[in-house]
Amino acid sequence: MNTQKVAVITGASQGIGAGLVTAYRKLGYAVVANSRSITRSDDPLVLAVPGDIGQRGVGTDVIEKGLETFGRIDTLVNNAGVFIAKPFTEYTDDEYDQVAGLNLRGFFDTTRRAIAAMLDHEDGGHVVNITTTFAEHALSSVPAALAALTKGGLNSVTRSLAIEYAARNVRFNAVSPGVIRTPMHPEETHEFLAALHPVGRLGEIEEIVDAVTYLESAKFVTGEILHVDGGQQAGH
Repeated sequence: MNTQKVAVITGASQGIGAGLVTAYRKLGYAVVANSRSITRSDDPLVLAVPGDIGQRGVGTDVIEKGLETFGRIDTLVNNAGVFIAKPFTEYTDDEYDQVAGLNLRGFFDTTRRAIAAMLDHEDGGHVVNITTTFAEHALSSVPAALAALTKGGLNSVTRSLAIEYAARNVRFNAVSPGVIRTPMHPEETHEFLAALHPVGRLGEIEEIVDAVTYLESAKFVTGEILHVDGGQQAGH
């Protein structure tokens, strides 16, 4: 019987995703790492699976390749996502397709197949969705309706699935970040973005990684939306 635990991480080539790959390896997990541009790892326990999970069927294929290589899936971190901030009436059809594809289709395909795999072994499993505090706490200075539409949906489905599978030993949680210092945000925007948080600074990648690894070990926690946002959701 294969006892090597396996985590799947989407959006794994940089930023939070790359930090999560390192963290789960330190926890002793084999890792299936996905992004459009992911490259092969020298670590035999890191399987790189390139592909755009915003496209139908790609997320399912990522899970299948993980199962073929490692034989099981224990954790899925839905980290891949896209964020486009602009006035609602200025969003284009292509931008809608891009945001909904990655944030929702990507979640749907990977999670549906991963849950089926988790139910195949008695250890159950854990799904963590990376969302955003912009989904719950709107700011007039950052119009982000597509983030609210899609990531807000992920917050809701986190709770829904937590209850649906609670008795079957599969947990579902979300980490809701504020703005994190990643390659997504150019240096010249940092001062403006830092001011969006009551604590007056950007979040760091390791602070999101720490939240995910906490949830991994917190076996009595399911259906939780864990805010790591410098107080943003509390007010401003």
